[in-house]
Amino acid sequence: MIDGVLLLDKPVGPSSQRVLGHVKHLLGAKKAGHAGTLDPMASGLLPILLGEATKYAAQGLDADKTYLAEIHLGIRTTTGDREGDVLEESSVPPLSHQQVEAVLVTFLGQSTQVPPMYSAIKKDGRALYDYARKGEHVERAPRTITIHEIDLISMQHPVIAIRVACGKGTYIRTLAEDIGRALGSPAHLQSLRRIGVGTLKPQDIVPLESIERAEQRERLEFLKPVDWLIRDWPEVVLSADDTVRFTHGQVIRCSGQSAVEHCRVRSDAGSFLGTARIDASGLLHPQRVRSLNS
Repeated sequence: MIDGVLLLDKPVGPSSQRVLGHVKHLLGAKKAGHAGTLDPMASGLLPILLGEATKYAAQGLDADKTYLAEIHLGIRTTTGDREGDVLEESSVPPLSHQQVEAVLVTFLGQSTQVPPMYSAIKKDGRALYDYARKGEHVERAPRTITIHEIDLISMQHPVIAIRVACGKGTYIRTLAEDIGRALGSPAHLQSLRRIGVGTLKPQDIVPLESIERAEQRERLEFLKPVDWLIRDWPEVVLSADDTVRFTHGQVIRCSGQSAVEHCRVRSDAGSFLGTARIDASGLLHPQRVRSLNS
C-alpha cells in the first residue's frame, strides 16, 4: 500500500481527475483522491491523497484556499473564464489603483454568490455543466461565501491581478465577474493559480515534471505523512494498551485533556492512529481509525 499526501503543482491544461490518475499510475498506488478540484485552465496546489490519507480528504476540502487571479475586463464569456465563448464585449474606461482597491475591499467578509452554470454542483442528479453544455439554464440558489483577504497585485489595462484568500465553496470565476460588474465592466477570469490550501504554502508543492522524471523510489520521497493535512490539530498520545483499544474503536479515558471536536491520535511509539473527539468528561471517542495494515 502507498500511503501519504503529495502536494502537487498541477499544470495548466489537464483536469484534476486526469492528473490524479496519472500520479496514481506513476506511484503505483491502489487508492487515491484529491482535496479540492482545480479547473483545467488553473494551476497550482492540488493535494493528492494516497491510500489511508484519503480518509482525511475532508480536511483539505474544508480548508481555506489562497489564489492568484487575473481578471480581464471588457469581455464576458459563457464559462466566466477565457475558455468560454464571448457573450459581451465593451471598452474599459481608465481605472486608477485607488478605484480598484476601493471596489475590492467591498468583497471582504461574508456575502452571497450564485454558483456558475459551468460547475460540478448537482441538480436532479446531473452536474450543472451538463445542463450548460446543452444550452439549458437552471436556477441556482445563492450560497454564503467568505473572503478573508483580497489584494490588488498589479494593473495592466485591461487586466487586473489580485490575491484572494477565501473560504470553501468560493468560485473565483464568479468573483471575477462580480468584481468587473462592480467596476462597471463585463469581465472574465483570465488565469488562476492556487498557492495555498489551509496551512500549506507554495514552497511545499512539487511540480508534476519532477515526479515524472524521478525513479520509483525517489517518487515516494515526495510524499508527506498520512496526517499532513491535519498536522496542526491537537494531538493525543496513547499507551500501548490504549492504542489497541483505540484501533478497535473503543472509547478511552483521557485524564487532563480538554474537550475538542477533533484531534490527532498517536501511539507512544510514534505511529499515527487516526482522529477522535474528546468530550467534556474527558472521554476520547474514535472518529476515523487508520487501518492496522498501513
